[in-house]
Amino acid sequence: MDFFTLANLSYLVSAALFIFGLKRLQSPATARSGNFMAAVGMTIAIIVTLLETNFANWQMILVGGIIGALIGSISARAVQMTNMPQMVGIFNGFGGGASALVAISEFLRYLGDPSITMPGDSGVSIILGTLIGAVTFSGSMVAFAKLQNWMTGAPITWPLQKSLNSTLLLSILALGTYVVFFDMNPTVFLVLLGLALVLGVTSVIPIGGADMPVVISLLNSYSGLAAAAAGFVVNNNVLIISGSLVGASGLILTNIMCVGMNRSLANVLFGAVGTADVVAGSVGAGDAAGTVRDVSAEEAGMILAYAKSVIFVPGYGMAVAQAQHAVRELADVLKNRGVDVKYAVHPVAGRMPGHMNVLLAEANVPYDELYDMDDINHAFPTTTVAVVIGANDVVNPAARHDTTSPLYGMPILNVDEAEHIIVLKRSMRAGFAGVENELFFHPKTMMLFGDAKDSVQAMVTEAKSA
Repeated sequence: MDFFTLANLSYLVSAALFIFGLKRLQSPATARSGNFMAAVGMTIAIIVTLLETNFANWQMILVGGIIGALIGSISARAVQMTNMPQMVGIFNGFGGGASALVAISEFLRYLGDPSITMPGDSGVSIILGTLIGAVTFSGSMVAFAKLQNWMTGAPITWPLQKSLNSTLLLSILALGTYVVFFDMNPTVFLVLLGLALVLGVTSVIPIGGADMPVVISLLNSYSGLAAAAAGFVVNNNVLIISGSLVGASGLILTNIMCVGMNRSLANVLFGAVGTADVVAGSVGAGDAAGTVRDVSAEEAGMILAYAKSVIFVPGYGMAVAQAQHAVRELADVLKNRGVDVKYAVHPVAGRMPGHMNVLLAEANVPYDELYDMDDINHAFPTTTVAVVIGANDVVNPAARHDTTSPLYGMPILNVDEAEHIIVLKRSMRAGFAGVENELFFHPKTMMLFGDAKDSVQAMVTEAKSA
């Protein structure tokens, strides 16, 4: 068997490991092994690729690999779970940036050797790799800055914004056509690269914090498409396959999340949800506005201790307070008292896809206690207590009936149908969408103000002594 055949077989094994690994990522119970399988597949792909190039410049590759491995391993261990969305965002950016650099280096190779004519298909791949990679890189940096609170999380809009983005995209495509089919002018290519970087910024700036999970998922898809384009540039089959898998899965996840909000992708990208800061009690509170019942942690713990069933609804506030371990401890205490405990997870809870699942998995919450919105909404009417921990927009009843609300039509968790409702929040401040939450004023709702971790720990103490 010659090396070419062996290399292609190895790439086939890598692709199969990617596919099976991606499949196992669908469930928290199998996600760890799925991630390991994909890592093995990538290791095989890297080794075979190095063998194909006879380890050209292996010293630089080794140095880069060691530095990257150190940065990645240290970051993965040091980053707090509340900052995981930022980490995912910046990973997307680095992936897109790497793909753009591959395309740029290939363009420079053709430019530096006049005896080589750049084929049209290679030129198209180079332009697409540069465009998608640059947009992914700069867009991800903006998403990172928003999530890190280095810039406002509210949408930044201006007149003719859509027209500007359309003009930028058309200009990039026109310049790319000129470079590929008429003149490999480095100045024109540099302008193209600059416009692509600007397009990434102007595409993400108008998106508000409420839509960050969708943005992270979409940028992840972009990074996959950029990698696939880079695969066509260097004629590497496994890079094409892996990039296509990431691109397709990212788009599917983006669509799932848009369906979860009952909004189109265009509305997410251009709707500027969460533009205004809303004063508590001023908007969307409906007929129930004006009456807020508060409860102490001790009273809340007593109520939970004698409940028959409890559903915890986690949100970004739980992540900020790092209350997931305390919540698990409270759930264990309740289960020891014979209480039926479940967790309801909305598709867009938190700031990245699966954010709440990751946090709860870190706290060793049993996977079979986690339920998606569609699988648990029917259970709220027969639930004694629903405990909302830092969630806001995903439990707002205004989404069902207030046609003026930006949340209107978004499927929500039917928390208001539970017998009793306890909401843990620091204040009455509106959520990412900038809309007051009617649930806070519901006659069945009791507000427990303060740090979620401290509140839950006080509830644990009370439930143990009940």
